[in-house]
Amino acid sequence: MIHGERHKSASIGWLRAAVLGANDGLISTSSLVVGVAAAQAEPSSIVVTAAAGVVAGALSMAAGEYVSVSSQADIEAADRKRERGELTADPEYERDELAGIWVRRGLSPELATRVADELTAHDALEAHLRDELGYTEHSRARPMQAALASALAFTLGAMPPVLFATSVPATQLERLLPPTTVALLAVLGALAARLGGAAPLRAALRVGAWGAAAMLGSMLIGRWVGVQV
Repeated sequence: MIHGERHKSASIGWLRAAVLGANDGLISTSSLVVGVAAAQAEPSSIVVTAAAGVVAGALSMAAGEYVSVSSQADIEAADRKRERGELTADPEYERDELAGIWVRRGLSPELATRVADELTAHDALEAHLRDELGYTEHSRARPMQAALASALAFTLGAMPPVLFATSVPATQLERLLPPTTVALLAVLGALAARLGGAAPLRAALRVGAWGAAAMLGSMLIGRWVGVQV
């Protein structure tokens, strides 16, 4: 029988990278634009800063996600190799170990032994990876998917502050961009929470508050640097 239900965990890999990328793109680029504008920079400098922030941020997010998830994939590969070796060296012990797992989950020893025998006959390695180590298809590390999702999401998230930098007078950026960014962050947070099955309001408030704090800090530093320079 094919399992047709769709659970939230099925999208955890790309959803995590996409949400993180979009939030970072919006927060970091808006903070850059607001900070440079607060320093009384020329409009062209603000636009260049925003564009450079998008490129650098997207590539940095992609590289970070790829390296991080690749490390996870390396661990999974090492565990797979170790389990395969253990199954070859002592299959009886591994079968008893698998039966013990099912006993701890509530089955009788007799039924647990039957389950272990049938799982071993079907695919011993996958049974141990799943039941002993908790590896499933949904949780499998996908470095390239995470890197691409993160970079694309960062770029999309950075587009609003870039559009502001190119279309709004520099003198108005400090007043208009922060509330717009906070509102967009709240929407992103609520959407991500809804996709993940969590409470939208709490996520919206959490993301919005951190975004506001980041832009406020950038604005204060920008003003201080502008005065000093």
